[in-house]
Amino acid sequence: QSLTWERSFSIDYKNNCFLKDEKPFQYISGSIHYSRIPRYYWKDRLVKMYMTGLNAIQVYVPWNFHEAVQGVHNFTGDRDLEHFLDLANQTGLLVILRPGPYICAEWEMGGLPAWLLQKPNIILRSADTDYVQAVSNWLAVLLPKMKPWLYINGGNIITVQVENEYGSYYACDYNYMRHLRTLFRFFLGEDTVLFTTDGNTDREMTCGTLEGLYATVDFGTANNITEAFKRQRRFEPRGPLVNSEFYTGWLDHWGDPHAVVDAQKVSRVLGEMLTMGANVNMYVSPNTHRTFGWHCSKSSYLTSYDYDAPLSEAGDPTEKLLAIRDVIKQFRDIPSGPMPPATPKFAYGFVTLKKVGNISGLLNTLSPLGPVKSQYPLTFEELKQYYGYMLYRTTLPRDLSEPTPLISPLNGVHDRAYVSVNGVYQGLLERDTTLVTNVTGQQGDIIDILVENMGRVNFGSKINDYKGLLSNLILGKDVLTDWKIYPLDIDGAIAAGWPHSDSQKSFPAPQKEPSFGPVFYMGTLEPNGLAWDTFLKLNEWTKGQVWINGMNLGRYWPARGPQQTLYVPGPLLRKNQPNRITVLELEGAPAHLRVLFMDRPQLNATQLQSNSDPMMILSSRLKK
Repeated sequence: QSLTWERSFSIDYKNNCFLKDEKPFQYISGSIHYSRIPRYYWKDRLVKMYMTGLNAIQVYVPWNFHEAVQGVHNFTGDRDLEHFLDLANQTGLLVILRPGPYICAEWEMGGLPAWLLQKPNIILRSADTDYVQAVSNWLAVLLPKMKPWLYINGGNIITVQVENEYGSYYACDYNYMRHLRTLFRFFLGEDTVLFTTDGNTDREMTCGTLEGLYATVDFGTANNITEAFKRQRRFEPRGPLVNSEFYTGWLDHWGDPHAVVDAQKVSRVLGEMLTMGANVNMYVSPNTHRTFGWHCSKSSYLTSYDYDAPLSEAGDPTEKLLAIRDVIKQFRDIPSGPMPPATPKFAYGFVTLKKVGNISGLLNTLSPLGPVKSQYPLTFEELKQYYGYMLYRTTLPRDLSEPTPLISPLNGVHDRAYVSVNGVYQGLLERDTTLVTNVTGQQGDIIDILVENMGRVNFGSKINDYKGLLSNLILGKDVLTDWKIYPLDIDGAIAAGWPHSDSQKSFPAPQKEPSFGPVFYMGTLEPNGLAWDTFLKLNEWTKGQVWINGMNLGRYWPARGPQQTLYVPGPLLRKNQPNRITVLELEGAPAHLRVLFMDRPQLNATQLQSNSDPMMILSSRLKK
């Protein structure tokens, strides 16, 4: 009679290691964000990670990706987490699951859904009743789906993180962490290895750790490994050494140079940690990342999440990846055979766009339900529109023959506001930097303020990040009142085929003069039988948003840089039908109205401001 074999995964405190099926186990893992990669490419990326020699991956679950509307849960298509876990399992990769509820990840609001902010005084990431109730409801949906995927239940999830780097948050609320521990234990059982991850400081480790949750640290190539693990030892005197986020690269900000972390340093530090027997997860590595749509967190982060990672944003193996594989070879047998190649790229060339119209003239299409009337401005959250753009409209209270300051005295523009009078662009207001712009016009003229939400803060004490006009605007000595507020469903209109479906209508004849202010443009990339990856460059365009075939590709801002191209995954393109391109340029388009599809990315350049720069032309005209 054969003995039944039971799968197990646990911590061996005596021998300072993990035990998998009662044998000592060391994981070498890389983070991969399924929410940033088209489903079509999940398998490709996982196979490349496996062929690098990894035996595990680390996976964040963004709550707002699956519950964008309270009580409505989406686990289909690009959000099919169980399909992703299944692919990882078929590939031979174990999973370190990080279900939050807060994940950071340079993701909008750290993964927390913006509808939480409808409770104006909510204290996020604390034992606040409203917050805890919402978290409990969400985990009661997510964790039962994850339970069958636990390694001990026949799946591939070996460990589960509770919260995320909680020690770097100001609240330091142990009751909240205890509540989470209770929920995770209730839904996942007593035998699951639960852990916390915190930055390598005493304060972070003190506030982020809790008895019953295994304490791990994170750090990069610049840190002293011995000191960092010594700190973990102060909180976990016995058990495996774990670096849950070893930084193989770093994130980029608009206006800063592209971040680079040296491959030799990464290899050396990785080798030293593995020699010590430590378990390492490389963040972000080997990986490919793009923040499609509105999920890019806060205004300073680039659309690209390239991270100087060992696998590029388009899934291409890099020198850094091969260097990491050479290190891993010294510690475990890695799969034989060649590394899968880069996905094919194609330069589809130039497409000339044509003007559709400015936003002020398109409100019937973009705001089908019409405006909400309010004496004073309302926020995005109050109108239950959490992402994108809203237009605030009122009239000038008196004649303004001289340029008159329009002021946001309480820094209440979150995040950028584009100001037009009777459809003519006048200038912009920007959170923290530009609190005044000048306006002219006649009494009764329509003043439109288009407000752009550039993503909610994802880290630190300011994650309660409300959007829209948070306080009154003052024009000269008048407080502006009697607003019509238009929530704009731009994604919905474009997904339904607009503006291309209206193209039998006559659009304005092409102008040689550049247009200013928020204007839509459209064009068509003709099919050529290929649907290969490509990179879209908007040379001399200023700032805006792009959609291809109804998919929101994200923001471009070449004038600020360093990112000059947007990654366009091949599966988004159609081989035998025209590809619809829609661009919302917010400030000023170039006279040539061309966009370029290239076969390589450009992530580290700042567009040279030339005499043809639309904003320079505009400012010189306004001075005249």
